Amino acid sequence: MIKKYSELKQLKTFEERYDYLRLLGAVGKDTFGFDRYLNQSFYHSFEWRRARDLVIIRDNGCDLGISGFEIRDKILIHHMNPIRIEDLKDGNKDVLNPNFLICTSPRTHQAIHYGDKSLLPLLPVERRPGDTSLW
Repeated sequence: MIKKYSELKQLKTFEERYDYLRLLGAVGKDTFGFDRYLNQSFYHSFEWRRARDLVIIRDNGCDLGISGFEIRDKILIHHMNPIRIEDLKDGNKDVLNPNFLICTSPRTHQAIHYGDKSLLPLLPVERRPGDTSLW
């Protein structure tokens, strides 16, 4: 199943978006192995930096593009469809297409890849008068 931002934005809650993106990967499993130079070169390219900036602007720097989840840490751009070695070797333009990218915080990115919901940010508690009263 190809995941797309155009579908993701139809999901209103953070949890729905997380469930849509979740990969359930294995810790320590190499994606590029000896070909890691390919993705390192890609992530330092002008084209990637431009695509990254466009996604950050589109998502207003919010985790999974949800208002109220502003990222105050490093902003990571998550490829909704994992990149393969062939994508970089063959110059697949989908790796730069904003329809396949989303802003995430480092913790959310880890949760997406490894399926650990405990890493997800919590909604702020709405405070009400007297909610801290002891009696």
